[in-house]
Amino acid sequence: MNTITIGNVKYESGSFPLIAGPCVIESRDHILMMAEQIQKITSTMNIPLIFKSSFDKANRSAIDSFRGPDSLDTGLSILNDVKTELGIPVLTDVHLPDQCKAVAEVSDVLQIPAFLCRQTDLLIAAGKTGKAINIKKGQFLAPGKMKHVAEKVESTGNKNILLTERGTSFGYSLVSDMTSIPVMQNVGYPVIFDATHSAQLPGDQNITGGQRNMIPTLAKAAVAAGCNGIFMEVHNDPSNAKSDASTQWPLDNLEDLLGKLLKIYEAVH
Repeated sequence: MNTITIGNVKYESGSFPLIAGPCVIESRDHILMMAEQIQKITSTMNIPLIFKSSFDKANRSAIDSFRGPDSLDTGLSILNDVKTELGIPVLTDVHLPDQCKAVAEVSDVLQIPAFLCRQTDLLIAAGKTGKAINIKKGQFLAPGKMKHVAEKVESTGNKNILLTERGTSFGYSLVSDMTSIPVMQNVGYPVIFDATHSAQLPGDQNITGGQRNMIPTLAKAAVAAGCNGIFMEVHNDPSNAKSDASTQWPLDNLEDLLGKLLKIYEAVH
């Protein structure tokens, strides 16, 4: 597996980083509070942290769903505040090729959403920034096919790649196939498990539902299967979150869950 370095975080043998933060930027004060609180927890547990939040949720179910701050510049300014005030590397999504250059000026990791993981122009534009690229495996894609996805980024000379498992479509729901973790690791890059989106129930509602109570089960199974890190959306008041309210993990319960995951990680490594 290639060692991937992102700021002060390394994906390598013996390291188990966490990518965590609210689904979407709700306000500057909220983001800074969340980043500070998550950092306090991970620092005491010696868990490397990358803070995540989206400046624009362009793939919401309904037209009137909250998408984020009023502009790209506002969102990036807030994420930059997290970096400069707290010293945490940050991750955010890109949806269009022409967003990549501006986002790369702030974000340490550009994330390719699952629905867009085969969009060649987006992958190449992201790769050309030279920043680390976290590619979420599409719910429709066999894990072995991520080799071809990674090659699109590699074609730019960029090998700073993370691959993320976030569930597979099964009818109108999702299932998590833990064998996808070693299959994607064979591509040569660290494989992250997205424990919160994997608990979603897309269904036919006007918003995506989910099973928050299943997040610990999925996360523990993924760590036991050998994933190289965990991705979790975390909120201080998940039920009132402006996006993915049913599957963000409560901040108050984060330390307890991370402690359980660390014990499993230590047992299998």
